[in-house]
Amino acid sequence: METKRSPRILVFSTEKISDPGIDQAGLRKIHYSPSVYVISLPCSSGIKPRWVLHALKKGFDGIFIAADGHECSFSPHCAELTNNIIVECQRRMKEENFNPKRIRMAALCSVCAEPFASHMANFSKILAELES
Repeated sequence: METKRSPRILVFSTEKISDPGIDQAGLRKIHYSPSVYVISLPCSSGIKPRWVLHALKKGFDGIFIAADGHECSFSPHCAELTNNIIVECQRRMKEENFNPKRIRMAALCSVCAEPFASHMANFSKILAELES
């Protein structure tokens, strides 16, 4: 009997805004896949496209950016800068023959435990469909 493998998702999260929401998901025992890995950063606009490509080349199925949105204390243009990073990542992903649907972004705040789990479930489904 073959068991389905859960897609491996790398989450780039922000220390002050999305990390507390992700932590709350764990504290409240809101289920999300154990194949979700989180890296904390000060600001989502600091993500480098080469990091995304490196993660995909090392076997991650998808990359999720838990963006600061307009609540960022580092830059008033964080949402725009992070969106530009996504666009650049998708361009580079196409060049490297990775489906650009393997990267997603959503703004998550410190009370977004349930939305985080929902995003992970939906993204896992999308990634599983890409594999089939």
